[in-house]
Amino acid sequence: MMKYGRTFHLPTSPGTTSDDKIMTSLNGLMVDDLLVTEKMDGENTTIHCSGTHARSPDSRYHPSRNWIKRFAANISPFLAENERIVGENLFARHSIAYDALPSYFLGFAWVVDGEVRPWDLTLSRFKSLGITPVPTLYRGPFKNGLFEDLASELDTSKHEGFVVRVAGAYCEADMQTYMGKYVRKGHVQSDKHWMHADLIRNSLAPR
Repeated sequence: MMKYGRTFHLPTSPGTTSDDKIMTSLNGLMVDDLLVTEKMDGENTTIHCSGTHARSPDSRYHPSRNWIKRFAANISPFLAENERIVGENLFARHSIAYDALPSYFLGFAWVVDGEVRPWDLTLSRFKSLGITPVPTLYRGPFKNGLFEDLASELDTSKHEGFVVRVAGAYCEADMQTYMGKYVRKGHVQSDKHWMHADLIRNSLAPR
């Protein structure tokens, strides 16, 4: 089991805290095929061939993780030992209330042998496993002012922010170069951590 790497904040991200890391350069994101997806307000979760774990492989029990364990049980048998699916467990409400989720798990990375696979191949793998991807906000070339424009279009009452990555493959160890995030100012709006508060379940979209 491996812990998924940390995503550094973009230099313009207003939602940094004292223990966050900030990208020192955007050079790695200045590519012709850039992907921007919505940053979902959930718990970073990995599904692997032996089951699932939250961001840390030694995560303790929490009732919000019961659903993802059942979901992962249908995915894990189809995963090889060298591959992991990473996404957001959105079962429990954190700071943003979702009322029309397509699934309680939205995937954003497929990692094989320490490489974050290209987005197009990731979508194909997700489809084969029945995994819904996070929403795409933009795909195209890097351009000056792109992140500022995307930030201005955010409804910060409903969206945490966005994640930027190159659409091609890159080593997981190089995430701080080829991936960054923008988080709304004052994102956490409760004095009590969600894990210590009453569990409030997010809602799925009607089917």
